[in-house]
Amino acid sequence: MWAFGDPPNVAVIVTKSILYEQDWIAFVSHDYEDGVWQFHGSRSNPTRENDALVASLQNIVQLDDSIRDLFDLPVGWHAWRTAKEMPWLRAKTET
Repeated sequence: MWAFGDPPNVAVIVTKSILYEQDWIAFVSHDYEDGVWQFHGSRSNPTRENDALVASLQNIVQLDDSIRDLFDLPVGWHAWRTAKEMPWLRAKTET
């Protein structure tokens, strides 16, 4: 069952390390400005635009099923974890 408010085919931003280097997802943001989801790996640099790719939200969930735990992450919030096995922590993103 799909619990996200966004459809499975919604475009998201993901770092190359997650898609091509099998890096685990360490940081997720649900951007306040445009509602876009961003997924950053443990080895990625979120400030480098040339590290960003576009994928579908469903592709990301297929890579890491724990992303389903973030289905209710509000717009303007982010989540992080310190290890792949750790639970997600959440906070409102400072604007």
